[in-house]
Amino acid sequence: MHLGRARGLLLPGVTFLAFWAIAILGWRLSGFVQPLFLFGYIGTALGIGLALYSTLPKKKKQRGRKLTLILVGGLLLIYVGGVQSENVQIEWVFFSLLAGLGGAALTHYIVAKIAGPLLFGRLWCGWACWTLMVLDLLPFQRSPGRISGRWGLLRYVHAAMSLGLMLLLWFAFGYRTEIHFRSATGLWWMLVGNLLYYVTAVGLAYALRDNRAFCKYLCPVTVFLKATSRFSLLKIEAERAKCTECEACVKMCPMDIQLLDYIRSGQRILSTECMLCQTCITVCAEDALRVSVGFDLGGRERLRVRPPVRNAA
Repeated sequence: MHLGRARGLLLPGVTFLAFWAIAILGWRLSGFVQPLFLFGYIGTALGIGLALYSTLPKKKKQRGRKLTLILVGGLLLIYVGGVQSENVQIEWVFFSLLAGLGGAALTHYIVAKIAGPLLFGRLWCGWACWTLMVLDLLPFQRSPGRISGRWGLLRYVHAAMSLGLMLLLWFAFGYRTEIHFRSATGLWWMLVGNLLYYVTAVGLAYALRDNRAFCKYLCPVTVFLKATSRFSLLKIEAERAKCTECEACVKMCPMDIQLLDYIRSGQRILSTECMLCQTCITVCAEDALRVSVGFDLGGRERLRVRPPVRNAA
């Protein structure tokens, strides 16, 4: 097999095997078939999408990612939310912890949002998020840059407000008997919560002309993801000799990462904003970028900021 293609199949292979290992372990430990089905399905969907990305021509590569978003996001919304009536949003994670329950929400967060990023970084955000599944259909594919200031703190405020609301309901209003599996309450939390997320995310995208505005400023899940993805073994790497500094990767990065700053300093892309969507790899005319395995501490954020709006004289 050609060396370049073998490298390209590394990520789909590792992802597929990792999720199936989790699926089998969850099945054997719990005695229930649900972990085997859910994590096996997710690993297979991610493996297929990543493999398609690796093998398709450049102009069609992102189809693999969008297919995976639909397969995984659709499963979580329709099967877990609709059929099993389990909410997998952050609020239900807090409820599960307070109630001492396991279930889809807590398991999903432990695997995909806390432990998973130690290996995959924010792969979940770019390839499996049901909110991004909708946002990717919007017309603002090229980001105008980050808004400077404290906008990035809003996601921490959002996470704190979600936790505060759950604590208030639990301790002040005795909201405890409703917390069980396959409950109508869980289904309503899933439906109403996701509707609010979609309305807010789509509205923010149009207001800021940026498909990923919700991901950058408001998504509370990134509070967990950014913390553990610092240690991710998988990151984007550049072959410095091939890079012509055309800045195509910087201009097209949907998360506004200043990739050239890392490349010039001989580092992998250490930003915890990276979703491994691999748009930078797709647009690089010199094939200078690839996903690599290694250990280097992330968190050194170098982001492209949009120019300030100047008032007309």
